[in-house]
Amino acid sequence: MWIGLLQLVIGLIVLILGGEFLIQSSIKLARYFKVDPIVIGLTIISFGTSFPELVVSLNAALSGHPDISLGNVVGSNIANLALVLGVATVIKPINVSIDIQRIDWPMLVFITIVFLLTAWFWEFSLYAGAGYVLLLLVYNFFMIRRGKLNADEVQEIQVIDSKGQMIRTALILILSFIALIFGSDVLVGGAVAIAQFWDVEESVIAVTIIAFGTSVPELAISLIAIRRGELGLGFGNLIGSNIFNILGIVGVTSLFETLVINDHLLNFDLWLCSVLPVFIFPFIIIQKSISRGLGFILLASYLGYILYFF
Repeated sequence: MWIGLLQLVIGLIVLILGGEFLIQSSIKLARYFKVDPIVIGLTIISFGTSFPELVVSLNAALSGHPDISLGNVVGSNIANLALVLGVATVIKPINVSIDIQRIDWPMLVFITIVFLLTAWFWEFSLYAGAGYVLLLLVYNFFMIRRGKLNADEVQEIQVIDSKGQMIRTALILILSFIALIFGSDVLVGGAVAIAQFWDVEESVIAVTIIAFGTSVPELAISLIAIRRGELGLGFGNLIGSNIFNILGIVGVTSLFETLVINDHLLNFDLWLCSVLPVFIFPFIIIQKSISRGLGFILLASYLGYILYFF
């Protein structure tokens, strides 16, 4: 019990420090390469914070547990939009940029619907996986091109003035990713130990704690981004993470092992995962923001989702 509590504290500290350095270094690199920091959130940071999901899902699939692999992706996407976005907007409402309104959120809705249709009418086979990965590469290519800043913008915000400083910043970025992975792993280990101490069923732990634990990096990044005034970067990370979870994690995993979704995931969890981005979309288009009220609704939906399993 006490070891579990100690793991929770250590995991949180490592996550906070790793997230802080990740935000700083990613913004510096974005400016060095003349790319909008929001696009860095949609691409590089979203890949880094989704790396725990990739490791868990790939290991589960190769070990003959496809339910865990797909369940982790679905549960993490639900946690990102209901829990992480809910907490972030309760703290501070987010104004949504025109690019997110017209490009990124519609893309998230489209990819989520493709995910749902694949599960319903096909299977996550080698061909589906290859298509997912190809779509991810194309999306990231256009994101990087779209995020190029003009000369005046770069001059105003340039913070790296040498190649040596750029290399040091890149190393800090890599170490920050490692810290996030280590911190989330320690945090999940502590949570599982506490749950087992209180005699909570392992199936409940897998659906709730593991999915939550692999979303902890996104939560840490979003909260730190809010504190630093980089709301766009934090919001972009959530969108990019959900897109990467589907196209990257399911896509890569399907290249090695055909995934067949079970009835419970298909008829309940996957529908909630698909409904959330569609439900939020009108608020983004009409209000051009995600308000504190919507944040409370998202948090309430996640609480109801978790209580359902208990």
